[in-house]
Amino acid sequence: MLKQKTSITQKTKLSQTLRSWLPILQANIEDLKENLDEFAKENPFIEIKENSNITLNQNKYFQEYFSKNATAQMIDSKSLSHKSAYELLSEQIIPPFFPTKKSQLIAEKIIECLTHEGYFEYDEEILSEFDPLEVEKIRQRFKYLDPIGVGAKDNQEAYIFALEHFDLEDDLYEFCKMLILNLENAKDFTKNPLYKKAISIIKKISIPPFLEYFEESMSIIPDIYIYQENGEIKIKINDEYYPEISFEADGLDHEFLSSYLKDAKNLIDALNMRKATLYKLGLMIIEYQYDFFIGGDIKPMQLKDLAQDLERNTSTISRAISNKYLSCDRGLIPLKAFFTTAVDDGETSNATIKDFLSNLVKKENPKKPLSDLKILELTQKEFPSIQLGRRTITKYRMQLGIGSSSERKKLYELM
Repeated sequence: MLKQKTSITQKTKLSQTLRSWLPILQANIEDLKENLDEFAKENPFIEIKENSNITLNQNKYFQEYFSKNATAQMIDSKSLSHKSAYELLSEQIIPPFFPTKKSQLIAEKIIECLTHEGYFEYDEEILSEFDPLEVEKIRQRFKYLDPIGVGAKDNQEAYIFALEHFDLEDDLYEFCKMLILNLENAKDFTKNPLYKKAISIIKKISIPPFLEYFEESMSIIPDIYIYQENGEIKIKINDEYYPEISFEADGLDHEFLSSYLKDAKNLIDALNMRKATLYKLGLMIIEYQYDFFIGGDIKPMQLKDLAQDLERNTSTISRAISNKYLSCDRGLIPLKAFFTTAVDDGETSNATIKDFLSNLVKKENPKKPLSDLKILELTQKEFPSIQLGRRTITKYRMQLGIGSSSERKKLYELM
């Protein structure tokens, strides 16, 4: 009876805070205060403050532990003082390229649609209020922005965007453009007197657009720290960045304040539930992926596994890991990276296969790149207990952003 009563109490508490809990759970740790501010707008007695420990004790615990190994250098490179590529772009959304409020608004929405590589992926939800032709018109202006190639739809268009950053004569510009559009047949144009100049220009272009900015300027604050102490793997939630919620009533009548006070408690409960959920997730990741934290590979693990153990919906767990990072002595890792699908034998994850594929390509002979069939042959030799098809290898290769053997050969020849 006690267990049932406890369960009913927990469900009641969840229903009271559900409205605020899920968005708070989904929010990045960097956006937590902004998210809480939204819920506090209608309550004049709630004040959301930055955690006072941040400036005095910023990541002290984390820095003390990881100062003993190479990961500290990685954290230094992700210092909060650096601007992200997205912030740098936002600073450029000004006249003359974006002269009106509407053009600036569309440009900001386009930035929201950029991938981590800096490419544009049309998002109907984000751009629903604008005409697609108008969006495209604004997107074309991104070719004049930094980083070079940002806002392009793919590698080819990024190269074409990049040409705008070179002071080229019309004939050289047109030849470079033609060469980019026909890169697979680049050798057919070697007799053109402009060929060497064009190739020289194309080689100067750094693609994808965010390549130089991603590692240096993305401000990534981990939600979870995993570390080893006295031979034991431990977990710590990075709650130093959690905002402080205060309720200032100034001596007003309690009955008048009851609903406002309830809202404040619900908001505090929601923040605590975020922390508790992430802590449980961290513990279960350690349990499922113990071998990884002692130097092994990531094992197959699905969202439904954790959802069942935590008695939550899979969609809730999906929100919990969205845009969240875990930091350990092996680096800064997205939580979603731990959720991989098993391949045939049930023991090998597709992430392991992808890593093997990626390493094969890195070590391949540039004069004779590996075909998908050859990669399949080598993969099955390495993992004899699994059965894969060539189409699966092709799919994994494309997911890793690796071109076909013929495409890679063309690129090798240009290097």
